[in-house]
Amino acid sequence: MAVTRDHTDELIEVAGTKIQLLKGGRGAPLLVLHGAAGNPGWLPYHEALSQHFTVYAPSHPGYDQSSRPDWISSINDMAHFYRQFMEELSLAPVHAMGFSMGGWLAAEIAAMCSHGLKSLVLVDAAGIKPPVGEIAEIFMISREQAQKLRFYDPGQVPDYETLFNRKLTPEEEEGQWRNREMASRLCWKPYLHNPKLPAYLCGVKTPTLIVWGRQDAIIPLNCGELYHRALSNSTLHVIDGCGHSPAVEKPQEFLRAVLEFLSKREQDAKKRRRPRAT
Repeated sequence: MAVTRDHTDELIEVAGTKIQLLKGGRGAPLLVLHGAAGNPGWLPYHEALSQHFTVYAPSHPGYDQSSRPDWISSINDMAHFYRQFMEELSLAPVHAMGFSMGGWLAAEIAAMCSHGLKSLVLVDAAGIKPPVGEIAEIFMISREQAQKLRFYDPGQVPDYETLFNRKLTPEEEEGQWRNREMASRLCWKPYLHNPKLPAYLCGVKTPTLIVWGRQDAIIPLNCGELYHRALSNSTLHVIDGCGHSPAVEKPQEFLRAVLEFLSKREQDAKKRRRPRAT
C-alpha cells in the first residue's frame, strides 16, 4: 500500500476481484467513479472533496491495476459489481459521483439499488443517446485529439501541461491502451448509452445533481437535459465556457455547486436520524 500525505493507494479484494483504490479524507463516504479513460489519479478536486468527505476513488475492474474478471462485459455488469463493492466495504448509504462513463455507471447503480445511495452527482454523463447530435467518437482517435474534444479552453485548466499534456512513459501508454480496450468492451455497442436507461430512471427518487459543461464536445448538453427529465428529484447545473470535464476546467464553480449540494444532503440525513423529542 502506498501512503501519501493526503490519501492511500492500495489493492483490495472485492467480490473476488483485485481493485486499485485511492482513498482519503474524513466524514461521510463519497464514491467517485471515473470515466472511460481510466482513473486520473488523486487530482485537486479529489483533495478538495476529501476535506469534507471520505473519498473512495477506485479503478474499475479491468482498468489500471485492477484485475479484469470475465463476467464484467457491460456497464450493467459493472453496476452489479459496485453493488457488491458498497456492501463489502459497508459504504451504503453513500454519496455517489460519476464522470462521463462513470456517470452512466452511477445512474445504473441508482436504478438498481437507489436505497444504497444518499445522493447522486452526474457529471457530463454518458448513458443516454442525444435526441439531436451524437456522442463523439473517442475510441478510435489519438490522445491529442481526445484532449481537444475534452476541453473548451485548455488555457483555463490549472496545470494543464503537467497533468494532461505531458509525454507519457511507455508503461503509461500501455496502461492507456488497456483502459481503452476495457472501455470498448463495456461501451462499444450500443455506443456509450443504454436505450432502456431513461425508463429505468423514472422510479428513482434519489436527490441528484447533474453538472454539465455547456460547450461539451463529447456528450451534448441535451443529454443532461434528458437526465434531468428522467430523474424527478434532480437539479441541472450548467457551467458556461466549459467542456466535458468541469472538475478540472472550471474547478471552483464545480466544487462550489457540488459541495453545496452534498452538504445539504448530509444535513437532511442528520435531521432524519435525529430522535424526536418526547
